[in-house]
Amino acid sequence: MPDKEVYSVEKLMAQTRSLAAQYRRATGKTLPVTAELAVHDAIRLLGLRPAPQGAAGHDALEGEGEATRRVLVKGRAIFDPEKGGQRIGQLNLAHEWDRLLLVLMDESYEPEEIWALEREQIEELQERLKGSRRARRGLLSVARARNIGTLRWSRERGLEPDDGLWTHDPG
Repeated sequence: MPDKEVYSVEKLMAQTRSLAAQYRRATGKTLPVTAELAVHDAIRLLGLRPAPQGAAGHDALEGEGEATRRVLVKGRAIFDPEKGGQRIGQLNLAHEWDRLLLVLMDESYEPEEIWALEREQIEELQERLKGSRRARRGLLSVARARNIGTLRWSRERGLEPDDGLWTHDPG
């Protein structure tokens, strides 16, 4: 078994970003790495803790003790910012999670923005759209997430000021 210290996770993630971007330029297809990169970026940029191995329905934890929140992370690489209608995909409300983080990446799979949405917001949206074609295609679009969510981090400004949602400052 290889020594874990030999491999820097940051270096491996940088290589993954580079390979995924090169592959897309060469083939026009995407590699399924966005989810792992998104979880890594959310944990690193917002100072979250990884969820325990095998945790169902969430990827990270925020806060301590009674205030611990289970965080579901979704990622989306935006290759053409002018093109609308990009969807996040299905959100499984049967699983236990408290907050959704949407990590938006550029064409090089580098993070640009992280948006936070509370579970209650998603449930209200699902109830409003119940039975519609939109609900069947995927409940949440990138545009809607930006409309109803809270910007938590951006490449230009870094971590947004604490508005009561987050209790941990990664420094």
